[in-house]
Amino acid sequence: MAKKTRSRVVATAVVTGVIGVGLALSSGAADASGGVAAWSSVPAVTDARGVTAPNVLSPGLTEHPVAQGSLRLENPTDQVPYYGYLGDGTLLPDPGIKQAPGVKIEAGKTEPDKNTYLRLSGQHGADASYSYGTHFLFQGHEGGEAGYITRVNLDADQAHRVTLLATKETDGTSIPAIDGSTWDPWAKRLLFTSEEGTAGAVLQATPDINSKVQDISFVTGRAGYEGIQNDSAGNLWMAEDSGGATVATKTKIPNSFVYRLIPYDKHDLTKGGRLQALQVVSRRSGSPIAFQNVDGAHPTGGAFTDDEKDLTNYGPALTTHWVTIHDTKTDTSGKAFDANALAKAAKATPFKRTENGQFRPGTDFREFYFDATGDTNTTSTANDGYGGWGTLYKLTQSDPRSDDGKLSVFYAGDKAHTGIDNVTFLDRTHVAFVEDASDTVHTQRGALDSGYVFATTTDYSRGAQPVRFLAEGRDPSATLDNMLSSVNGGIQNDGDNEITGIHVSDGDPGTHGILGAKVPRLFRDGWRLFWTQQHGDNTTWEITPDDK
Repeated sequence: MAKKTRSRVVATAVVTGVIGVGLALSSGAADASGGVAAWSSVPAVTDARGVTAPNVLSPGLTEHPVAQGSLRLENPTDQVPYYGYLGDGTLLPDPGIKQAPGVKIEAGKTEPDKNTYLRLSGQHGADASYSYGTHFLFQGHEGGEAGYITRVNLDADQAHRVTLLATKETDGTSIPAIDGSTWDPWAKRLLFTSEEGTAGAVLQATPDINSKVQDISFVTGRAGYEGIQNDSAGNLWMAEDSGGATVATKTKIPNSFVYRLIPYDKHDLTKGGRLQALQVVSRRSGSPIAFQNVDGAHPTGGAFTDDEKDLTNYGPALTTHWVTIHDTKTDTSGKAFDANALAKAAKATPFKRTENGQFRPGTDFREFYFDATGDTNTTSTANDGYGGWGTLYKLTQSDPRSDDGKLSVFYAGDKAHTGIDNVTFLDRTHVAFVEDASDTVHTQRGALDSGYVFATTTDYSRGAQPVRFLAEGRDPSATLDNMLSSVNGGIQNDGDNEITGIHVSDGDPGTHGILGAKVPRLFRDGWRLFWTQQHGDNTTWEITPDDK
C-alpha cells in the first residue's frame, strides 16, 4: 500500500445500527450475465472536494458489506475494540477537542488490508457454545499504532461476526502493521507481510482464536514486503514496496525487488531456505539491470536510464535469472537480515515499488503477473517513458522452479490508470488490478480510484484499454478525514478511500487450492469475490451478481 492517503465514514452505523444490513450473505450461485468478458466500463467517480459519493460497479454486479470499521469485535480489547478502529478516541471527531498536531480528535483507523478467504472446519471463537460455520475471511491491519489479525466469520451473526485472532506474537512482541496475506497449505499457516522496510517482516499464524504468530524473518529477511504467494512447488514469491530516494521532480529511483523463497521443508518454514531475488538482463549491454544509487556521477540514480526505459515500456521480452541472496545453511545465526541490501549487492533488478502478484490459472504456474505502482504523482518527470505511471508485468518461466525466464510489459500505465496495487484473477484470461493512486493523484486528475479488468489475450501496446468494473466513491468518514487533513497540521488518519484486498477464491485450503492452481468459476461452485474500501469506514465488501 502506498503510505498516507487520508480518510473516514462508517462510524455513524454505531448509532443507526445499519451495520447489520446485508451481512448475512450466501455464496452466490448465479453468474453475472455473460461472464467477466461481458462486464462493461463505468465512469470514474469525480473527486469533488467535500463531496461524498457511492461506489459504482459494472451493470449486473452489486456489493454487500461483510464487515465495517465500527463493528464491535466479539472479543474486544481496550486497545482494539472494533474491526477497523482503535480504542484511542471517538469514532467521529470530538468537537470538544481542539485540533492540533499530535492531538487525536478521533480514533485511529486500522486499515484492514489484503483478504484471504478459506473454508475451514472446527474453528472457534470467544463463545464456546457458538458454531462459527466454515467460511472465513482473514485480514491483517496496516494502519494505526497497533497491528492485529482479524477473522470475519461469514456464516455468523453480528455478535460473532468478527473475531480478534491476535495482537501479539508468541514471544510477546507486538504485531507490526500488516499489509499482505496468503494461506500456505503445506505449512498450514496464514502468512502475513509487514511493509516496514528494514523493520518489515513475514509472519506465520495459525487461523483460530488465540492465534500463534511467529516472525520468520530469519528465513525470509526483512524488506518492505507486501504481496506474498505460493507456487505449486511450495516456494514463496514476495513483492517489495520500498520507495527509493526522490530525484528530479517527484520521481523515485527504483528500489523494490521481487523475491522467491525456496524452503528446505515446505511443511515447516522455520527450517530455513534459500532466498532469491529476480534479476533482469539489459538487452543493450548484456549485464544485469542493477540498483543505481544517487551520487555525483548519477544524480538521478537509475530513474532515467535506457535500461529503465526498456524495463517500463512495451518491447521485446527481457531475459531474467533468479539469484540467491541468502541461504540459512550458510548463515546459521538464526537472525533476521536486510533482504533489500542483499538484493542490491547481488545485482538483482529494482522496480518502481512492486506491490502484488499472482500466477495465471491454467498455466501450471508458468506465468506470473505482478505490478509496480510507480510514483503516484502526476507531476513526476518519469511518468512519460520511465515507469512513473506504474507498470504491469508478465514473467514467464518453463517451470515455477526454474532459475531462468522472460519478462515483458503487459500494460504501461497512464494518468487514468496509475498507482496499481492489488491483483486477482477472475477466470483463466481475465485479471483484475486495482488502484491506490493517493489523495494527491485524486486531486490532480479529478478522479478517485478504480478497479480494472484486463484480458491476458489483449495486446495493450496497440492502445486498447481495460474495463473499469469498479469506480470507488468516497464515504462520509473518508470525506471528513480528507477535509480535516488540511486543518492545523492534519490528523493521524488517511483521507480518501483506497481499494485494497481484491480477492477471488473458492476457499479451498488444500495444496490444490492455492491461487493459480484452479481456474476460477466466479460466482459459481463457491467462488467468491471480496474487496476492502480501506480508510474512512473501513468496509470490506463481497461483490455478487445483481439479481435485479
